[in-house]
Amino acid sequence: MNISAGTMLGPYEILGPPGAGGMGEVWKARDTRLGRLVAIKRLTSAHTDRFEQEARAIAALNHPHICQIHDIGPDYLVLEYLEGQPLRGPVPPSEAIRLASQIASALEEAHSKGILHRDLKPSNIMVIRSSGMSDQPASSIAKLVDFGLAKLVSAEPDATRTGDGAVIGTAAYMSPEQAEGKPLDVRSDIFSFGVVLYELLSGHRAFVGTSTIAVLSAVLRDDPQPIHAPPALERIVRRCMQKPQSQRFQTMGELRAALEDAASEQASKPDERHVSIAVLPFDNMSADKESEYFSDGLAEEIINALAHLPGLKVAGRTSSFFFRGKDVEFEVIGKKLNVDHILEGSVRQAGNRVRVTAQLIKVADGFHLWSERYDREMTDIFAIQDEITQAIATALRMKLSPEASAPRPYTPNLRAYEAYLKSRDYWFKPTPESLAQVKRSLEHAIALDPKFALAYSMLGIYYTMLANLGIRASREVIPLARAAELEALRVDPSLPEAHAILGVCDGGDYEWNEAERRWRLAMAREPVSRDIRFWYGNHYLLPIGRVEEAVEAMTWGLELDPLNLLYRHHLAVGLRHAGRLEDAESELRKVLEIDENFPLALDTLGAICAQ
Repeated sequence: MNISAGTMLGPYEILGPPGAGGMGEVWKARDTRLGRLVAIKRLTSAHTDRFEQEARAIAALNHPHICQIHDIGPDYLVLEYLEGQPLRGPVPPSEAIRLASQIASALEEAHSKGILHRDLKPSNIMVIRSSGMSDQPASSIAKLVDFGLAKLVSAEPDATRTGDGAVIGTAAYMSPEQAEGKPLDVRSDIFSFGVVLYELLSGHRAFVGTSTIAVLSAVLRDDPQPIHAPPALERIVRRCMQKPQSQRFQTMGELRAALEDAASEQASKPDERHVSIAVLPFDNMSADKESEYFSDGLAEEIINALAHLPGLKVAGRTSSFFFRGKDVEFEVIGKKLNVDHILEGSVRQAGNRVRVTAQLIKVADGFHLWSERYDREMTDIFAIQDEITQAIATALRMKLSPEASAPRPYTPNLRAYEAYLKSRDYWFKPTPESLAQVKRSLEHAIALDPKFALAYSMLGIYYTMLANLGIRASREVIPLARAAELEALRVDPSLPEAHAILGVCDGGDYEWNEAERRWRLAMAREPVSRDIRFWYGNHYLLPIGRVEEAVEAMTWGLELDPLNLLYRHHLAVGLRHAGRLEDAESELRKVLEIDENFPLALDTLGAICAQ
């Protein structure tokens, strides 16, 4: 039976399709008897009898963090309707512990009834917003959903395979024994829980590969990259993900107790809380109005430095700079960018002297938390950047990570640095003339300072942009991009941007194994920049067909850069590939609300509407 909006399934009126799962399609519906919204899951599996038996067992679970089953029909389930988003990282440690504890509690309840989930992954955990009581703040609540692969532990001697012998589950989140098709117990869910917690803390998957076989091989043999997290949480993740079952937590209750201990430890560190900030473009107060590139560059450098503060979410440059020259209240900016603090300032250059003023404002009440004026020699500009970062960390009662507080790995020649800032300024004015200026400025920076790794890497990005825009043939410019990035790595072997662009080049040459290696190197150090995360989704995951992961990566990259129209367009393309046409259309209309003539959005929206 084909169904669509308006179809009746018993007393349930279909309203629309919120999504789909491996065992069937899920529809938003209304219970006409009770007037409440429900989710209808139609079964498409051939094993509906077995699924019905297990669904009845799961229906006996009554837990606040498990999606409830309301009813069962001849070929469908009626589930609690949840308005929220799938679990997505990274989140601050305290929030990760809170959500993980809720998930652990739900799994502990299921295990106590002899039920394994077998498909634990972020997309099967819904996070919904709770408004709380009148005297309590809003918070997020995790709900475990989709027990489509759940299994009574004692139901069959082999709980890993279907009747035809196929291994079931999602490769990147399987335990080693599940990947090998062996019998499972609760420790398999514990391994999958560790993989989910790893992603919740880091924002990226623990096990990756260009194919299902490669991912399963990583699950069986590889240890994931280290993550930047409090020691107690790192120990929990590491123990959950031990390959031998005997070395993991043995019960979900034991794991939940470890999370409670980690929560107590985290509560004793109030300075490691989560806050957010936007850095507005600094006003250029210099007599030379052409030197705006310098004030913009200072603000952008501070954005990059603040991004290394653990627990601090920093709005992207594109979104923060959107408000340049606009008379907009801080409260409005805070709402549009979803931040609770704003840094603004000004720069005045005069000869070899520079005056920088900066002030940190709390959006909620408009109060200044900190302000300072720096009158220095131009050669002190890097020290000013570091001092502003340290002052903001102090004002927000946050602790600098070892990476953020370490000395700069390299301080470029000041004139080379100015040329680099000019190239960035031209970069954000994308015309053929400005792109030509990008190249000239970068080549000038490299000539002045041959050890300036970021200048080489930016030159590589410039060449890849020429190919992406169709200005020059890929066969002409990709070798130039590759050469520039290799020069950058010769100077700084760990530069993430250089590895990322080499990953883009390798993908363009269909060298997917090498591309995967490059992307792993690009994301080896925490925190991973939003740009690199977005590029990873758009230039690697999407082309190799890992569409769901690509959409996740691009969505995360846009979280605090919501006014980045180019990125939002690319996300819409990913959603289109995922078959989510309504979501893709919604994203494109958000772009056109800001710029009604944005060419890419108009073109893609036309194609989607026609489709």
